[in-house]
Amino acid sequence: MPSLFDPIRVGSIEARNRVFMAPLTRARATREHVPTPIMAEYYGQRAGAGLIISEATGISREGLGWPFAPGIWSEEQVEAWRPVTDAVHARGGKIVCQLWHMGRMVHSSVTGQQPVAPSAIAAPGQAHTYEGKKDYEVPRRLEISEIPRLLDTYERAARNAVAAGFDGVQIHAANGYLIDEFLRDSANHRDDAYGGAPGNRVRLLREVTERVAGTIGAERTAVRLSPNGNSQGTIDSDPLTVFLPAAKILDTLKIAFLELREPGVDGTFGKTEQPKLSPHIRAVFTGPLVLNQDYSPEDAAWALESGAADAIAFGRKFISNPDLVHRLRGRLPLAPDDMKTWYSQEPEGYVDYPAAK
Repeated sequence: MPSLFDPIRVGSIEARNRVFMAPLTRARATREHVPTPIMAEYYGQRAGAGLIISEATGISREGLGWPFAPGIWSEEQVEAWRPVTDAVHARGGKIVCQLWHMGRMVHSSVTGQQPVAPSAIAAPGQAHTYEGKKDYEVPRRLEISEIPRLLDTYERAARNAVAAGFDGVQIHAANGYLIDEFLRDSANHRDDAYGGAPGNRVRLLREVTERVAGTIGAERTAVRLSPNGNSQGTIDSDPLTVFLPAAKILDTLKIAFLELREPGVDGTFGKTEQPKLSPHIRAVFTGPLVLNQDYSPEDAAWALESGAADAIAFGRKFISNPDLVHRLRGRLPLAPDDMKTWYSQEPEGYVDYPAAK
């Protein structure tokens, strides 16, 4: 069976190892959501990953409510992403752009617009804004007549990502954001073609994936799901009934890979009693399967050796260990990260973590 350090092909991408870098919001773009030069240094430092999945990147002004997060809807943003992808490629790495619509997790003080969602149900908790934390707002119900417009924004973002030099895209359909809100019944109370039965709740995921794959090719299109547990107030009462059909659809579409973020009962960044669905999804999704969440090097190796996964995506370990693959291969100590610097706009805690000696 393969190890973490064996190459793997995911769609059209030849990854030199199976240690993937998970998407990590770091808030180093401008207030206008334009990538900055320091981001090229950051991603270039981590190009040893088999594949980098970029931080979540907004597909539209409507869908991007995180302060200082990057977007991919304008030509200015495309031009600013090119040094980032160039830096990764110059070091032999691969990178895909994670396409993000935050749905009801947007705050109008960031976007200037009322958030949209499958149903007019506010998320619990508070949003990050430029003025500090604020309660989430009640979103506007997205009308069926608006779906074509939404699909157009995904198509434009996918085209822009390729123009910016990305090797592909990952559709963010996890973590309580727009597509995940449509998937799970706690946030989707619709009674039309996009709500109710699981087959209807999967519809938006299928249509977005079809549009993106039809635009840049299925071999350059991936998807992220978070099938178990509560993600920012979004949870499903019977997740197997919706995520197994979703996985079957994605298998039929022949996407490049499927990533699952699955917390466990002892999760360090979210935990749940809902069981992981990856064994069930593995049985119906025949493409490369990438697992994510709280994997130690030993757990990751076992997942590959047992056939449970084809690659493992590491998130927080890459924050403070830019040379994570080297450290894992040499069984070197891993450096801790500083949570206070995760979302600052400073170089500290971003590009100043040293490589192992």
